[in-house]
Amino acid sequence: MKEKLKYLTSRKSFHVCMIIIIIAIILFVVGILVLRYQVEGETNMPFDITKVILISSSEGIDKSDNTAGTWAFDINQNNDIYIYIEKNSNYKEEAVIQSILIDQIKVEKQKEIGSTHFYRPNIDEAGGTFSNTAENEIQSIEYQGSLESDIKNLKIGNQGGIVVFRCANNNVAEYVSDISTSSEITSNQLLKNANVNEEDLKAKITFDLTIRTEDGKEYKTTLSYDIPVEGIVENGTTSREITDFSDVIFKRTKN
Repeated sequence: MKEKLKYLTSRKSFHVCMIIIIIAIILFVVGILVLRYQVEGETNMPFDITKVILISSSEGIDKSDNTAGTWAFDINQNNDIYIYIEKNSNYKEEAVIQSILIDQIKVEKQKEIGSTHFYRPNIDEAGGTFSNTAENEIQSIEYQGSLESDIKNLKIGNQGGIVVFRCANNNVAEYVSDISTSSEITSNQLLKNANVNEEDLKAKITFDLTIRTEDGKEYKTTLSYDIPVEGIVENGTTSREITDFSDVIFKRTKN
């Protein structure tokens, strides 16, 4: 029996079979690890998304010279997206944010109403947080890591902070009112008074968010949300806070 085993193990075919089996096992293990990574992604991120706040609102842009006894407004429906990023307390290594990039922004509308535009925080220091102007329009936005967060100057604290951008649906409707009654109408009533159907405003925004750290690593995820927040027509301004990110998967795109 020993002689037979010795004979079999000494044959070239035996060694080839063993090599094939070892390679197959290695490939199987690697395949399992790759599949697990595709499902779970990074399990110990240096920074986490801890909260997203969506604020939907409406605004009227005056386009009348008041000479005809009426005021006319183009109505924009705005969606401001605030993303909170914090250091992961379970991450024991030193980590510093270099930048946060938001790109590949896409909106799928249920109905073609208005025109979609994306905006950075207002460049004009004297204005509000956002202004739907050409100089503020973007296709992507990047916040640089800094000692302190500064939304208007696109800076985020290098240990965490807030990044924000606006998705606007401009010119969803026009509202014309008599001058004598227009003072009684607030921006919160514009969509309702213009008889806008909330179903027509429904859309889904999808975008990539990449966290870059000072040590050269990059982590990317894709986020997707329904906009506007429900009740926008009736209430004029609505908001939603999201804190469950169990379905958000970050993958390392650069080591």
